[in-house]
Amino acid sequence: MSYKILSKFIKDISFEIPSAQVFVMLEKEIKKYNLNFDIKSKQFKENIIEVNTVLKLIPGDDVKNKMMTEINLTALVSLEKKFKDKKELEKIILVDVPTEVYPTLYDTFVYLFSQAGLKNLSIEKEVNFEKMYNEKFNS
Repeated sequence: MSYKILSKFIKDISFEIPSAQVFVMLEKEIKKYNLNFDIKSKQFKENIIEVNTVLKLIPGDDVKNKMMTEINLTALVSLEKKFKDKKELEKIILVDVPTEVYPTLYDTFVYLFSQAGLKNLSIEKEVNFEKMYNEKFNS
């Protein structure tokens, strides 16, 4: 393995249910929301990069009463070598690290909904970052 996650932490959480109406409708309308990921990276120190994996729940256009959920989980990643091939580094940032940290993101997401009193929500547990990467770069 050419990288190692040194640490991970929740950098930011926003979980807003703005009204009782949104709360009441949420279990019915959750299927109209889409999971969205945004992955960004930046240099932290020499051979260490900060990878931010942001999970957002985006309401569809037909959702009248909207909630807002966003979690940014940051991983500090040590690179064990210099990458001559930028594609290899890109894949670590966009596929490998998000795949490794997603279970923590998912568990945090489910915990927030559970603590908000919403227990019967079906949220996508499996996310294929490799497929998302391939679709992005093959289009």
